[in-house]
Amino acid sequence: MSQGVFSFLQNALKRKQPAQPYTSAIKAGTGGAFAIAILVLLGHATDNVLLMAPFGATCVLIFSLPASPLSQPANVIGGHIVSTTIGLALHSFLPLDWWSMGLAVGIAITAMSILRVTHPPAGADPLVVFLSSPGWDYLIFPVAIGSVVLVITAWLFHKIPPKVNYPLPANKE
Repeated sequence: MSQGVFSFLQNALKRKQPAQPYTSAIKAGTGGAFAIAILVLLGHATDNVLLMAPFGATCVLIFSLPASPLSQPANVIGGHIVSTTIGLALHSFLPLDWWSMGLAVGIAITAMSILRVTHPPAGADPLVVFLSSPGWDYLIFPVAIGSVVLVITAWLFHKIPPKVNYPLPANKE
């Protein structure tokens, strides 16, 4: 038993993420800061909310791991739209409760997986909806517009050296 626990801990605590150059890490952090600042500035300029908490986690993926399938534009935009839509739909007829929030997240994960737009930060969207009770316009501002702005910002930012291909080239299916 103790050998199994030791082995689990040894495997769980070993970092699997490859090291990256400091310049890439600094560029990723700068990109995330820049993207969030743009959302806030555009929000103030247009009198629309363009920021939601899961966008911080989206920035981690699109700036630090831009080659991940989970960071691609279809996943970022589609994942947030699908998950928020599910959250809004379920919140319109379910009470705010432990089981309803769990159900909303579970359905969002299932839908993103089936639609092949899995984006881990979007898993939080139904929770944000249940806890803040926004209207359906939330799907446009901040979700759809904010997601698109983040993707465009990442696309432009990754053209700065060291350059990164974002989005990834299309695969022939």
